[in-house]
Amino acid sequence: MRVSRLAVLASAGIAALAVSQSLAAAPLISHRAVYDLALDKASDRSGITGLHGRMVYEFNGSPCEGYTVNFRFVTRIDTGENTRVTDQQTTTFEDSGGKSFSFVTKSFTDQALERELKGTATREPNGLKVVIDKPEKNSLELRKTQFPTQHLEELIKKANTGETFYETNLFDGSENGDKVMTTTVIVGKKTDASANDPELPVLKTLAKDQYWPVDIAYFDEANDGGEEVPEYRIAFKLHENGLTRDLTMDYGDFTMTGKLVNLSVFDTPPQTCK
Repeated sequence: MRVSRLAVLASAGIAALAVSQSLAAAPLISHRAVYDLALDKASDRSGITGLHGRMVYEFNGSPCEGYTVNFRFVTRIDTGENTRVTDQQTTTFEDSGGKSFSFVTKSFTDQALERELKGTATREPNGLKVVIDKPEKNSLELRKTQFPTQHLEELIKKANTGETFYETNLFDGSENGDKVMTTTVIVGKKTDASANDPELPVLKTLAKDQYWPVDIAYFDEANDGGEEVPEYRIAFKLHENGLTRDLTMDYGDFTMTGKLVNLSVFDTPPQTCK
């Protein structure tokens, strides 16, 4: 289950450019968003008979200081024969210039630590250098790419200019921290929320903000985005300030939804980058 890539959406830039607040019409807000997760549909091959959980995403930072994400994804999965609880906890930091990205992910099953991944990726003139500290020391060279906040800034910039379809790439430290993913992005027309939108009460002062419907598919770079079926895809509503909601996450054999149930927006004092 490629759950770690969900963090991309709230911290999803052009690889040759540094992060700049001017890329988006409005600054990304620091916030904490909580989503209730539920099974939408599952094939017989998945073996899943039930699923529910919670996702908590906290985004802090600025174009001056860089961006920190704390992300937790907990699911209870029923297969008919047994039930297991998975808990993934991820912390990332992307520097203000979009040149380096550090990541730590701990994965638990039924409260037992199964795996810890820790590493740092640095953009260099000819590509990306990744140094893995855990679970084992390793280093590798990958192709040129961008990091999650750059990816999101690029998406908002293109949406604001009316671009409806484009392809780009991304490194987010997910899985084994050894892949650059190709992403294809579809952006719908900016629109107002309907009066019966169930997430409106949670949005409070942001309820009148328009949003773009967005669909992103992720492909393994080894296939150069050429395979017909993506490894994973997600559809969501994107606000210009970087908030994402009303998620539909498609893993192929099963699909789950994520509904925003709590939102805290943090004050970010005005800053002048030195």
